[in-house]
Amino acid sequence: MKLVLLDCDGTLVDSAGLIHEVMRHTFIGFGKQEPALETTKSIIGLTLDIAIARMDGKPHADDEAVSMAAHYKTIFADVRRDSGFGETMFDGIREVLDALIAREDIWLGAVTGKSRRGLETILEGHGLKPHFLFCRTADDCPSKPHPAMVTECCDEAGIAPRETIVIGDAIYDMQMAKAAGATAIGVAWGYAKADDLWKAGADAVVERPADLLAYIH
Repeated sequence: MKLVLLDCDGTLVDSAGLIHEVMRHTFIGFGKQEPALETTKSIIGLTLDIAIARMDGKPHADDEAVSMAAHYKTIFADVRRDSGFGETMFDGIREVLDALIAREDIWLGAVTGKSRRGLETILEGHGLKPHFLFCRTADDCPSKPHPAMVTECCDEAGIAPRETIVIGDAIYDMQMAKAAGATAIGVAWGYAKADDLWKAGADAVVERPADLLAYIH
């Protein structure tokens, strides 16, 4: 039996535009210069207060970063509704997930820096909630690259990290997987460069969702 754990933003869905728009509103609301899109992309995957602190040039999440994170959560739904941005599933991902859950030797899980509510909104919106048996979010564990999201899913599933594959688009996903003792697969369609994924410890980097099936097989 193998456990396959997937990141959400940048791996399952393309949400960078929406996340950036909410970040832009948040930074402006606190009297700060609005961030560049590439800056926003660089922190996707981290827990929100830590992500905002890094975008603001701070080494740690201070009280202001926590307040900005709370504001981000407060305005998220309104910005999502009014901006026209959403979380579109990457082409080919659904077919991969359907193929994996059809196998008797694989269980799927999600490991994400999103809130549990945010993850469930995406999974339910795309009809994916039944696919994922094990989920850990920013509400449950320390921020990536801490290995807790992976190890807790492994413990719940009764599967060792060495029999677990973590799939993600961020360097934090690769670092988290290696810290947990799991296999790390980077995806090139997300927000980090392939070279950076290799440098972060990826065991493989795939170009297309369909390539995941061949590698897992």
